Amino acid sequence: MATIVLVHGLWSDGTSWAKVITELRAMGHHPVAAQLSLESFGDDLASVRRTLATVSGPVLLVGWSYGGAVVGEAARGTDSVKALAYIAAFAPAEGESVSELSRKYPGSLIPKYVVVADGHTYIAREHFADVMGTDIPAEAVAIAAATQRMVRIGVDGTKVGPPAWQDLPVHYLVATEDHAVPPVLQREMAARMGATVSEIASGHAPVISHPREVAEFLDRACAAML
Repeated sequence: MATIVLVHGLWSDGTSWAKVITELRAMGHHPVAAQLSLESFGDDLASVRRTLATVSGPVLLVGWSYGGAVVGEAARGTDSVKALAYIAAFAPAEGESVSELSRKYPGSLIPKYVVVADGHTYIAREHFADVMGTDIPAEAVAIAAATQRMVRIGVDGTKVGPPAWQDLPVHYLVATEDHAVPPVLQREMAARMGATVSEIASGHAPVISHPREVAEFLDRACAAML
């Protein structure tokens, strides 16, 4: 079994992975979720590297949404990380940023429903399910909307260096009903990484709406790594 480090996206925190963690533990894996500040990309990168320093390898490093950009940087030079997994995640190449990629194709509802407050953003709570996925159970989406983290404006604008996916095995789970990161962009990023691709009929947050399927995807990635 493997150690799995999980990295969340914007407007969320490590508890987004709660049900996936339960499923992975039942499979015998050792999952740990990093907590991002969402105040700066550098702080988020440091947080993931601190989390990686607390676990033993081999490690599958996993990013959801914005977390994909962070794991691509965090894995570079980290010998314990043996493979990467992306879940409806951004995977910028060198010199790209998440914000740049997010504008490449139409279809994201984030610009429509994002609210700016005191230099930070959040998703309008009454439209949280529209952005994150109408397949999330009503109570779960209400909790996620109510507890969402506010995100510092510009945190997603950092241009990344050479990403670790150039040198590591990569697995990508495409969310085919995603209204935050268009599926066409997900497939394009997965292809240029040379990723092993799986697809799920899910909105942007399969980590909440389809935890069993996400855990099975990660279990397969671990099996390929070991």
